[in-house]
Amino acid sequence: MSGNARKDGRRGVTILGSTGSIGKNTVSLIEAEPELYRVEALVANTNADLLAEQARRLTPRMAVVADTRALPRLRQLLDGTGIAVAGGPEAVVEAAQLPADWVMAAIVGAAGLAPTLAAIRRGVTIALANKECLVCAGQLMMAEVERCGATLLPVDSEHSAIFQVFDFDQKDRIDKIILTASGGPFRRTALEAMADVTPAQAVAHPNWSMGAKISVDSATMMNKGLELIEAYHLFGLPETQIDILVHPQSVIHSAVAYVDGSVLAQLGSPDMRTPIAYALGWPERIAAPAPKLDLAAIAQLTFEAPDPVRFPALRLARQALQAGGTAPIVLNAANEVAVAAFLGERVSFLDIATIVEETLAAVPEIALTSIEDVFGQDRRARDRAETIVGRRH
Repeated sequence: MSGNARKDGRRGVTILGSTGSIGKNTVSLIEAEPELYRVEALVANTNADLLAEQARRLTPRMAVVADTRALPRLRQLLDGTGIAVAGGPEAVVEAAQLPADWVMAAIVGAAGLAPTLAAIRRGVTIALANKECLVCAGQLMMAEVERCGATLLPVDSEHSAIFQVFDFDQKDRIDKIILTASGGPFRRTALEAMADVTPAQAVAHPNWSMGAKISVDSATMMNKGLELIEAYHLFGLPETQIDILVHPQSVIHSAVAYVDGSVLAQLGSPDMRTPIAYALGWPERIAAPAPKLDLAAIAQLTFEAPDPVRFPALRLARQALQAGGTAPIVLNAANEVAVAAFLGERVSFLDIATIVEETLAAVPEIALTSIEDVFGQDRRARDRAETIVGRRH
C-alpha cells in the first residue's frame, strides 16, 4: 500500500470518533484487512464499553474517552491489555498527535476542532468527517493544511464525489460544482403540514441510515447548506459556482461541470462505507462491502431544483457564507440548538429555520483570528439561540 505507508508496509491510523457511525464503519474496513494497518489511537466521547471492545480487537497504542466520567469504566475494561488509557479534551488532542499516517476526524461538533487541527499540524493525511471544522473554522483550517503540508480528504459522500472528479490542475476550467441532495422525507409534504412534523418523522430518512441530528438537518436541508460552506473551503470556488440539486434516489452523489459542457459525476449506492474506503485507501482504491450499484434495477434517476419556501435553511446558509467572518459559526451553533430543541419537543419543525435566522440577526460579528475566537462566538450564538428557544417554548 502506498500513500503514507510505514516502512513495515502498514499504514498507521487513528480514529477520532471510533464509536460513532463513521468510526464504526472505519473500524469494520480496517478489520477486513488488518495486515494493512497499525492502529495508533481510538477516541470516543462516552461509550467506554464499545471503545474497549474495539480496542481489544485492534490493539491501539492508546484509547481515549473525551468525557472523564467514562474513564474509570474504560480503565476497568482495558486493565491488563497494555493499552494506554486516558480521558478528557487534552487527552483527545494527545491522541491526535500520535504518529499516525492517516487520521479519521469524525468527532461530532465543536469538540472535533482542536484534535483535528492538532492532526493537521503534523502534516499527515486527514479524512474529514466533521462538518464544524470547515463550517466554523474553514479559513483557519485550510491555511493550516497549506502551511503544514497536510492532505485533507473529504468523507462526506458529496464532497468525496466532487474530490474524485475535480481536476485541481484545471480549476479555472470548471464551470460549477453540483451538490446533490435527497430532499429528505418532506420533499413533497405540504408546507402547512410540516408545522406538525414529529421528531420520529423527521429522523426517518428515506435513503441513508444516520444519527438523529443529521437526519433532521437532512429534513430541513440545512445539511446541504452546511455542505455548501464546506465545499467553498475545500475546492476554492466562489459561492456563485456551487449549485444544489435535489436527486431523490441518492445515486449521483455530486458532480463537476466543466466549461466544455462535460459534467463528471460519481455514482454509487447510498452507503457511507464507499467514501470512507476511498479515503482510507487513497491514493489507491480498496475493496468495500457496500452494495454494488445496479442502474438497471433502479431504472430511473430524477432531479429537481430545491424549493426555497419549503427549505429556507438553504437561503440562510448562502447568506452566512456571503457574509463571511463568523456568520457560519452562528449559523451552525444556532442550528444545533434549534434541532436539539425540536428533538426535545420544545419547538416545532418550522421553528428551526426561524430560530437560526433570528440568531444570525442578533449576534454581532467579531474578528476571527484563532480557534479560541471560534469557540467564543460559538458560545455566544448558542446562548442567544437558547434564549430565542425559551421564548417559543
